[in-house]
Amino acid sequence: MTKHLDVTPDWVKNAVFYQIFPDRFAWSPKVEKPSNFEPWDSEPTVHGFKGGDLMGVVEKLDYLQDLGINAIYFNPIFQSASNHRYHTHDYYQVDPLLGGNEAFKLLVEEAHKRDIKIVLDGVFNHASRGFFQFNHIMEVGKDSPYVDWFHIHGYPLNAFEGKPNYECWWGLPALPKLNTDNPQVRRYIFDIARYWIEQGADGWRLDVPFEIDDDEFWREFRDVVKTANPEAYIVGEIPCEAQRWMAGDQFDAVMNYQITHAALGFFGGKQIDYELASGMMGLGEAEKYTAENFAKRTEELLQIYPYEFALAQMNLLDSHDMPRFLSLVSGNVKRLALAYLFILTYPGAPSIYYGDEIGLTGGKDPECRKTFPWDESEWNTDLRDQLKSYIALRNANPVLRTGAYKVIYAHDGVIAYTRKNEEQTMLVILNANDSPKTVTIPTGDAFAVGTKLKSQLSDRELVVTINGIEDLELKCLSGLVLA
Repeated sequence: MTKHLDVTPDWVKNAVFYQIFPDRFAWSPKVEKPSNFEPWDSEPTVHGFKGGDLMGVVEKLDYLQDLGINAIYFNPIFQSASNHRYHTHDYYQVDPLLGGNEAFKLLVEEAHKRDIKIVLDGVFNHASRGFFQFNHIMEVGKDSPYVDWFHIHGYPLNAFEGKPNYECWWGLPALPKLNTDNPQVRRYIFDIARYWIEQGADGWRLDVPFEIDDDEFWREFRDVVKTANPEAYIVGEIPCEAQRWMAGDQFDAVMNYQITHAALGFFGGKQIDYELASGMMGLGEAEKYTAENFAKRTEELLQIYPYEFALAQMNLLDSHDMPRFLSLVSGNVKRLALAYLFILTYPGAPSIYYGDEIGLTGGKDPECRKTFPWDESEWNTDLRDQLKSYIALRNANPVLRTGAYKVIYAHDGVIAYTRKNEEQTMLVILNANDSPKTVTIPTGDAFAVGTKLKSQLSDRELVVTINGIEDLELKCLSGLVLA
C-alpha cells in the first residue's frame, strides 16, 4: 500500500486543461441518436438533453489544439439517465448517446496523437436507481444478494415516492450511496478505476471524494491507479483547503476553488454580482480582496501543500457547478481576460471551462451549462485571441509553469510577481482597477540595474533602474508580462 508517494505527474505541471460538459459541447451526425432533443441553441433546462457526444469532441480536437489546450477534463461519460451523467447506470459503458465505448476509443487515439491528455470524472460515492445492483434490490427487496452494496434502512425502499429508506447523496433518492466499507464494492470501484486507465484515460477527477470519509480507501485507490499508470492524474473535488488529501498518499491535486474564490474577490472588483454569487462559494461583501490580501492568499495556497503538489493543482475560474466567471463579474470581459492572464501565469494547471474563451455567459445551474455556439459570428473573437496568446505564452515558457512564484508588489489594486527558474525570470504586473495607474515596481535583485525588459504580449520595452521600474503607466484592467 501507498507505494506511489511524493510525486505528481510531470505532464500535469505543463498542462492547460479544457473542461467539457459532454451533452453541451459538440454534436456529431456520426453518432446515431433517438429523438426528443432540445434545440441546440435553446436555453438549457434541468432535465433536457441537447445531444452533444464524444465524436463531436473528436471533430473539434483541432480547434482545441489551435487554442493551445493539451488536456481535457470530461464531466461524466458513463451510461446514465441524466444529462450531466452523475447518476451512473453502468461504469463499464460509455453512454450510447455519447457514441459508446467505440467513440471513447477513437477519442483517446485522436487526442493522444495531438498530445492531448484525457481525464475522466469518477463518481464513486453514489450510483443511481438504474445501477444494476440497486435495481436488483428494488425488484427483489430484502432477499437481494446485493443489499450490502448500499446502506439500506428498511423496506419498501421508497425510491420514487416518500422518504427513501436508504442513504443517498444530499437526500436525493436518485443517488443511492454506495457502501464502500463492503470489500466487494471497494474492489468493484478499484477495478473500474484500473480498467479505464488501461483503456487510455490519463487520470480521474473524483466527484465529492470527501463523502467517502476513509483515507485508507483513497490510499488503495491511488495504488491501483498509479500501478496501472504511474503518470495518471488524480484530482479531487474538494471545495475547502485539502491538506488531509495532499500528503502524498492520496490525491495529486484538488479542483482549486480556493484560488477561484480569491480571483473573483480581487479581479471582480465592484462588478461582482453578489446575488448571483450567493450560495455558490460563500462570497460576501466582506470578502472582497484587496491587492495585499490577494497577494497573501496566492502565496498561502502554494505553501499549504508540498510544492510538488501545489504545481499540480487544477486552477479554475468557473465550472459546471457555479455561475460562469463572466456572469459573476456582470459581463465585464476585461475582468475575465485579466483573471485568465493571472491563472495562466500562476503555478498549477489552469483549466478553462468550455466556452469561456469566446465569452459564453451563464448563471446558476442549468444556465452555466449552455451549449457551445459553433457559429463564429456569436463568438467574442478578440477574447479568444487574447486567451490564445496567454496560453501560447505559458506553453512556450517553462518558467511560467514550474518556476518559483514571488509577489514583489501589491497595492491599490495592482499586483506584481516574478516567476523564476535557473534559466529565466519573468515579471507579471496586473492592474485590476477600472482606471489607469502609474506605479513604481521595486524589482529588488530580480533584475540588474539597466536590464531591458520586453513585454511578451506587445512591443513595449522598459528599463530597470535602481528603484526598479519607475513611473510605470498601466491601462485600466490590463496586464504586462515582462522578460
